Amino acid sequence: MEDFAAISDSSLLAEFVQVKKEDMTLFGAPILKGPAQDSAIRRKIEELERALERLSLIHSHDALVLLKNSMSMPKLLYLLRTSDCSDNPLLIIFDNILRAGLTSILNVDLNDAQWLQASLPVRHGGLGVRSAQMLAPSAYLASAASAHSLQQSILPEDMRHLTDDYIATAETIWMSLSMTEKPSSETQHIQRAWDGQVASHHAAQMLSQVTNDVDRARLLAASSPHAGDWLSAPPITAVGLRLSDEEVRIAVAHRLGCRACEPHTCQCGKAVDARGLHGLACRKSGPRHHRHSQLNDIVWRAIQKAQIPTVKEPVGLMLEDGKRPDGATITPWSRGKPLAWDVTVPDTYAQSYLNRSAQNVGAAASQAADNKTAKYNGLSHTHIFYPVVIETAGTWHRQTIELIQEIGRRITNITGDNRETGFLFQQLSMALQRGNAVCFQRTLTTTQAAVTI
Repeated sequence: MEDFAAISDSSLLAEFVQVKKEDMTLFGAPILKGPAQDSAIRRKIEELERALERLSLIHSHDALVLLKNSMSMPKLLYLLRTSDCSDNPLLIIFDNILRAGLTSILNVDLNDAQWLQASLPVRHGGLGVRSAQMLAPSAYLASAASAHSLQQSILPEDMRHLTDDYIATAETIWMSLSMTEKPSSETQHIQRAWDGQVASHHAAQMLSQVTNDVDRARLLAASSPHAGDWLSAPPITAVGLRLSDEEVRIAVAHRLGCRACEPHTCQCGKAVDARGLHGLACRKSGPRHHRHSQLNDIVWRAIQKAQIPTVKEPVGLMLEDGKRPDGATITPWSRGKPLAWDVTVPDTYAQSYLNRSAQNVGAAASQAADNKTAKYNGLSHTHIFYPVVIETAGTWHRQTIELIQEIGRRITNITGDNRETGFLFQQLSMALQRGNAVCFQRTLTTTQAAVTI
């Protein structure tokens, strides 16, 4: 007893601090809900505020990439996976600050519906800047499922039957967000299996609530394959993967349905509403041809990079009518025949397409592809023809995707870089957004005395 008292009074225990149960943390993760969890989230809020102040000093594209991939949810994800924060009201504050910061970086005004879309994954039509409230239960439940087997092997046998009340709470909140059943036991350890159902429900809910064809067509197009590839591109100027601040603003405004400008009259004489979609297909807009040329140049250079000689607008392929596709290979592409292609960018919101675009994603692309195929039907005996069709809202025609994937595969065979296909999709997606921005800006006139409100 005397020896124990001596140890207690010694300096060995001088640095020990008594911690309350609700304040305990392990590797930075709160053990229980309470002050420790609140303190951890507040620190993340402070870090986010500091990051947003600094991101406001750099280009919008750089800031958006850093915010999406590093500064927002990635900083909070460890906490969400190790501690059940799904019902913590501080996540509301985190999301509000994130929303305000995103509005400042992009120079767009986000209402509730637009913020909800922005917080969805890119594959569901969002910007990929995730909401903490939406992601929290999915992150915790996936983490709990991943650790379950290890946990059962560590616990004594008489404790393995104990249940985690936090899991039940998180499941209840998750079901209220997803309105569906839990993922199968084989996939419960995968965060996307939980989060994907929540995102799908919110995307479907947004689609069911829109009341006009323009918004319905926009939402369908935004969630189509490769429509958001520009959001995944690293902002590298040297390879054409950086957008200017204004180009980012316009691309985001069109994707989310934000107000892009004040209503005014285009130089062609037609009215332009606050979304500024008229310029995407204005017949008196010269930039439409520039957008077409930029897309065609990327395809042409990519085929050249695959070491297949090509020629632009070849003469003499169709002697009966003199039609010329945008490009053709000189050597065989497949089955002993050379490749010919033609680029077109149909407007998703054009009156001739809008009704169908609002019902079926890619309707404008399908119609334009059929028209191109019929136009160059005479090449079918001598060439393999591919229409390269990308809608203004970002939807790709299936044949275009097929062609780009094949070009990317052939480039990879030469360079050995498996990212070639992804880079090619991103370059084309960037060129589309850049061309759309120029088309939009052409509707604005500096000499206009007043705008129509």
